Amino acid sequence: MRVVMKFGGGAVANGEKIKTVANLIKRFKEEGGTEERKEIVVVTSALSTVTDTLLENANRVATEGKVENAKEFVEELRKKHELAASEAIDNVHVLKEVKSEVKERLAEMEKALTGICFLGELTSRSLDYIGSFGERLAAPILAGTMQSIGIDAVHLTGGDAGIITNEDYGNAQLIWGVEREIKERITPLLGDKIPVVSGFTGQTKKGTITTLGRGGSDYTATIIGTAIDADEIWLWKETEGIMSADPKMIKNARKIPYISYMEAMELSYFGASVLHPRAIEPVMKKKIPIRVKNLFNPEDAGTLIGEEPEKTKKAAKAITLIQNTSIINIAGTGVRSISDVAARIFSVLAAGNVDIIMISQGSSERTISIVIDSSQLERAIGALQSINSGGTVIRDYTSNSNVCAMGVVGAGMAGTPGVAGKVFSALGKKGISVIMISQGSSEFNISFVVKKEDAHKAAQAIHDVFEMGT
Repeated sequence: MRVVMKFGGGAVANGEKIKTVANLIKRFKEEGGTEERKEIVVVTSALSTVTDTLLENANRVATEGKVENAKEFVEELRKKHELAASEAIDNVHVLKEVKSEVKERLAEMEKALTGICFLGELTSRSLDYIGSFGERLAAPILAGTMQSIGIDAVHLTGGDAGIITNEDYGNAQLIWGVEREIKERITPLLGDKIPVVSGFTGQTKKGTITTLGRGGSDYTATIIGTAIDADEIWLWKETEGIMSADPKMIKNARKIPYISYMEAMELSYFGASVLHPRAIEPVMKKKIPIRVKNLFNPEDAGTLIGEEPEKTKKAAKAITLIQNTSIINIAGTGVRSISDVAARIFSVLAAGNVDIIMISQGSSERTISIVIDSSQLERAIGALQSINSGGTVIRDYTSNSNVCAMGVVGAGMAGTPGVAGKVFSALGKKGISVIMISQGSSEFNISFVVKKEDAHKAAQAIHDVFEMGT
């Protein structure tokens, strides 16, 4: 059996957890004895919160320009990772090697941060380089922990594993034909060794380090799984699997045992943090199953993600929401067609790297409403102002950050009469006003916007009306 296992930041948060992960891998490899050949690739995230800390401090040193602050930060990281290694690795010789490698990689990072201090500038390329160190420091520690309990493991960066990308720093895309490169680098190691790959990272053809976007370790796992024709890809999380709603918000949220690729994609694009939005795409062509498994209950089957939607009486399976969103309502002047107005709006937003979550259009009034992450609101407004030369494109625009975008997802909604009516009736009974509505032609997702203070009440109402918790 050939399996790719991905472990998130919570799973490798400290030395004790890393040791638990190593023992879990060993137990799976040894199950069934020598009769069943087990081939495993491990993908690791950075230690919990490390990537956020790296990005925050890279921006801080670029602004402040103080080399001593950069050195202090590197020293804090060294202590954190050496402590994790010491807690996880029992073999003295392996521990010495891992600490030496951690020290060497941090020295590289310190040089980069020092350069950023002197320049007072942080490019997207430099930010990718700094941001990659979380995974590049975690992989040697996990591989060393596995070695110390008798598993022949070898650690690789994303680039070492053959993940070659373009130069779209911060959200790099794979170049064409990269699967063959990954297969040629990974497959010869399988069986005798277990490769431990740094998630989230890749490199260009020139060898420059890139990153795949936040949460990109899931994506790394599915890229590799597809390239090596894995039997399954296991994403180990600190949850039961994919849930019908956020269990912190909806008390009777339950695990969804099976979900289709398309449903999972809708959920991930609409804020379900359990999956990276692009993670499903690579596996669809080869129909490789993905399992979202629970670290705290390894024997549980978790959630299986497969090709065909499940036949079920329930029209909707899950409710998800994106908080910290803003809605922008844009009114065209009437001088230009709605198509021209839309083209200009979306062009400048794309150029400004503004990601659009939802779109709704009212042709009669020549209005377009978009929902974006609130952190991008100022950038979006600036982009819109840049196209309004002489007031011939946009008559007016307004924005509102007191909103929450929500999505109801389920393959059973497709072709089922009355689903939208059921959704909005449930909201109406709770006195919740809907600000904006959007639905794609697939009918797998009904999206809408409500006031932020109504979000939890709205989620519970829809979860109940579709009996998602039973």
